[in-house]
Amino acid sequence: MYQLCINRSVLYRAVIVIAWIASLAARSEAMEQVTFHRGEKTLEVEGRMLVEAKDGGLLLLGRDGVIWAVQPNELLQRKSDERPFQPFSREEVSKLVSAGLPQGFRVHHTTHYLIFYDTTSAYAQWCGSLFERLYMAFTNFWVRKGFELSSPEFPLVAIVFADRNAYLNFSRPELGEAGETIVGYYGLMSNRITMYDLTGIESQGQRPPHGRTTAWINHVLSQPNALRTVATIVHEATHQIAFNVGLHTRLSDCPLWVSEGIAVFFETPDLSSTKGWSGLGAVNRPRFERFQQYLAQRPTDSLETLLRNDSRFRDPQQSLDAYAEAWALTYFLLHQRQKQYCAYLARLRQKTPLVEEGEAARLEEFRREFGDLKALDAEFLRYISRLR
Repeated sequence: MYQLCINRSVLYRAVIVIAWIASLAARSEAMEQVTFHRGEKTLEVEGRMLVEAKDGGLLLLGRDGVIWAVQPNELLQRKSDERPFQPFSREEVSKLVSAGLPQGFRVHHTTHYLIFYDTTSAYAQWCGSLFERLYMAFTNFWVRKGFELSSPEFPLVAIVFADRNAYLNFSRPELGEAGETIVGYYGLMSNRITMYDLTGIESQGQRPPHGRTTAWINHVLSQPNALRTVATIVHEATHQIAFNVGLHTRLSDCPLWVSEGIAVFFETPDLSSTKGWSGLGAVNRPRFERFQQYLAQRPTDSLETLLRNDSRFRDPQQSLDAYAEAWALTYFLLHQRQKQYCAYLARLRQKTPLVEEGEAARLEEFRREFGDLKALDAEFLRYISRLR
């Protein structure tokens, strides 16, 4: 899982530094048509302009929710009309996504999701139920805290492969060889979750008594050896929800400790519960235990380095500790500094895509809500030390 987030972060930063500096246009609600070449293909995309750079580069939100970063040397034509931006319908998104998938995929519809799958319909339904329970738990959690969310502008798309090798082949252009260690991921640009059927790796030869029913899938994926892989999928689904209901803004300078801290806060469902997250807000045991181990050698400036930049998440030697500390800090702030934390999140989501403000600005933004770092760190460690 952490390799995925490192890879996503690298992709995000790579996009940011491609001459998007200075003179950003205000977001337009008019429909734009952009024609550009990408490799050997000529593409034509309708959408809403998010960012226009001085050098002619564009950031376009397509009608299906995909974000396109168009470099000046790729641009062939751009025009706009009087029509307001209008997302594609669910049927139009279904046709568009299906056209880019191998043959044999079907679509399972839920209230908020379109789940494209070539595995069993029972597994697609299980995924749909899991994601909808997560969506309900996530949105209810923040609304109860007085945080205003929006409804998703686009259907939430998940692509589920029956076969791991087919998943690896499909994801290689986006993940490279990192896909070998990742069971699923959320793509910031595509706005989609891509994964494969976890029962194939977790059933360990168990044969379903009467076919792959929801009860059998729940049984297999509730086993201790399967909990981390299920948590990975939930973690990525949490990212997708957060970026689609207005908790975060895609491609903005939202610190990774924030987005990842929230994802690890929600990542472990209770599959024995019909609601799925009956213990929401409970201690995430694997992250807590990792943080306890980290405390033995935790540097005095650990909090500052977590806040200042995202480098610890990108370093394989430090990333697990960074995730653990992000969970612990998020847990502490939600329980002890909830009002300031929600105000901080509200400030972060106002950021413009592709504008990176720098380390000093990040630290100052945090101090503005939470005060002196050393005093907060001491309070944070005292609180975590009392958890059991």
